[in-house]
Amino acid sequence: MSSSLVAYDDSEPEAETEKADDLGTSRQASLPSSSANPVQHFAPGILSTKSTYETQLTENTDNFGMSVVCEDPSEHYAGNNNSDLTSYCRRVYSSPTALRVPYKNYEQTLSSSRNSGNGASQKRTHKDSSTAPKGIRPYIPKRLRQENTSTCERKESDQSESASCDVKLDIPAEQTVRKISELIKPYLGSRYKLTEVPKSLIFHMSKHNGPVNAIQWCTVREQSHMLLSASMDKTIKVWDAVDTGVCLRTFSCHSSAVRAAQWSSCGRRILSGGFDSMLHLTDVETGKQIISSENEFRISTLKFHPTDSNVFLCGGFSPEVKAWDIRICKVTRVYKAAVQQTLDILFLPEGKEFLTSTDAVSRDSADRTIIAWDFLSAAKISNQIFHERYTCPSLALHPRESMFVAQTNGNYVALFSSQRPYRINKKKRYEGHKVEGFAVGCEFSPDGTLLVTGSSDGKVFFYNYHTSRIVRTLSAHREACVSAVFHPVLPSLLATSDWAGEIKIWQ
Repeated sequence: MSSSLVAYDDSEPEAETEKADDLGTSRQASLPSSSANPVQHFAPGILSTKSTYETQLTENTDNFGMSVVCEDPSEHYAGNNNSDLTSYCRRVYSSPTALRVPYKNYEQTLSSSRNSGNGASQKRTHKDSSTAPKGIRPYIPKRLRQENTSTCERKESDQSESASCDVKLDIPAEQTVRKISELIKPYLGSRYKLTEVPKSLIFHMSKHNGPVNAIQWCTVREQSHMLLSASMDKTIKVWDAVDTGVCLRTFSCHSSAVRAAQWSSCGRRILSGGFDSMLHLTDVETGKQIISSENEFRISTLKFHPTDSNVFLCGGFSPEVKAWDIRICKVTRVYKAAVQQTLDILFLPEGKEFLTSTDAVSRDSADRTIIAWDFLSAAKISNQIFHERYTCPSLALHPRESMFVAQTNGNYVALFSSQRPYRINKKKRYEGHKVEGFAVGCEFSPDGTLLVTGSSDGKVFFYNYHTSRIVRTLSAHREACVSAVFHPVLPSLLATSDWAGEIKIWQ
């Protein structure tokens, strides 16, 4: 009997019975000729290791089996390739039925198996039992390498092994997220009233050790007593800025300056990014990181999608803006532009389009300073929106009209239409404050009647939206005032921050 007939059981079921009878003559054992399902494992013996070839026969009626392990001497193979292998086999009875034959001459056996019988109905898999040589690493396709670099680690908050920030809890959780301020309750069921210009200082909070880059009130109306602040001192703080003015939480997730931070739509999580190229989604109550990912560039701006809270945009020191999906923790879209840095991102109503402000400035014009994008297709809608030779560090959308404004380094705020083709209003310009290279932010009041902006000289300017005239100037800080935001529920309540790390609440 040929050695290939034992190693590769490719013949018909009747021929299988005859081969099994030949192998069983020395021990008076025979294999049943019932339907068999052989599963074969191959491993070439080219690395001076012992490879194993297995043929498993599974019976439908009988529960006994036989395992034959054949060790094939090289001199026997050299002398007679077609000799009977039964003299070199030792049989070990086990269950289920298995036939094990290790071969050193794998290539000869493989060629003879291809010429024998009809093996179309058999399933063959390659299994290498030998270990890989030292110094050889498996090849990983480029696509998988890119996915691994862009895929972050998902860390569930209910698992004990999940990572957490270095968080300082000054107040119990029940008094932070779940609390509803008594000052806010009377305004929850009513419409926002007319905004008045703040006049007096309520709280002065100065626990940051570096410039405050961004501040934001909590997006949930019931929990809007909480104010979020991101600082160059590598920390994120949550304040009770309505009742007490104390710091409720301090998160130290980043190893470098925190440039951007955003509340989630549920008000229980904080998305942050900074100059350490890290993205963190942190639970406010526990301080545990729900998502942690290393980005490919330093982050300068983050924005959640207005209708899909699981999607956000990330921009920074890169010509690309990336759209992330929290559910799969991956980048879903990439928006590429011929720029070096994205300064700010603004979603237009319904979230189908968004704007980016960049640092692209030529000698006489800035044709790519503001770019309009289609969110779904990642296509550019227009890059001929703002033609003056100034960059725009911040953008703001009007709450009731189809307009948006852009803060410029020309010491004025420009007004644009949020409808295509995004024309600039050349008759209105809000000027009088100073920017001078700082990332000074601007924002509308909730009723849209006032436009507030900081200034590099520490003042806060209030402009009438319709007339573009200065309504009031507030001497708020000694250093550059970079942020000023109105409270979403309480009328005339304003929060400001400066380059010295101070936060003040005005009413």
